[in-house]
Amino acid sequence: MEVREIRTLLALMQDFGLIELEIEDKKGKVRLVRAGVAASAVEAPPVAVAPATRKIASKAIVSQASRVPEKSGGAAGNGARDTEPPAVAENQKLVTSPMVGTFFRAASPDSNPFVEEGDSVRKGQTLCIIEAMKMMNEIEANAGGRVVRILCENGQPIEYGQPLMILELG
Repeated sequence: MEVREIRTLLALMQDFGLIELEIEDKKGKVRLVRAGVAASAVEAPPVAVAPATRKIASKAIVSQASRVPEKSGGAAGNGARDTEPPAVAENQKLVTSPMVGTFFRAASPDSNPFVEEGDSVRKGQTLCIIEAMKMMNEIEANAGGRVVRILCENGQPIEYGQPLMILELG
């Protein structure tokens, strides 16, 4: 793959807020990962683009989009964007979305959710997944604490910066 092609892919990643992108063609396989790939979302700062890396084998990511029923009424799932963010106490933090995509509470429809309301979480623990352009991005806790409230429903379309959960720091 030529440098100009890789630059185009990097620009697309930045435009769509992707954390990771893997492409395979006749010339080989390229896997691009943005710096700070942990995708921590407790008031996460913007992530810079890292140089391209080549990788021969990688974990396949299966899309959940085909298993989630479509929602009718275009703007039905975007109501949270138009409302005020929920009030949080001093010892609480909002977990916000670092990208536009679809919110999933579990790795697959048959799996248990990563977290439930009231669960204790540790720093780096996966809270949910955001699917963006068939890529599954794990959202991890930036701090340890307890999940007070989950603000999104499984399969709901979400916007950049939209509140996903409230964590009580502990």
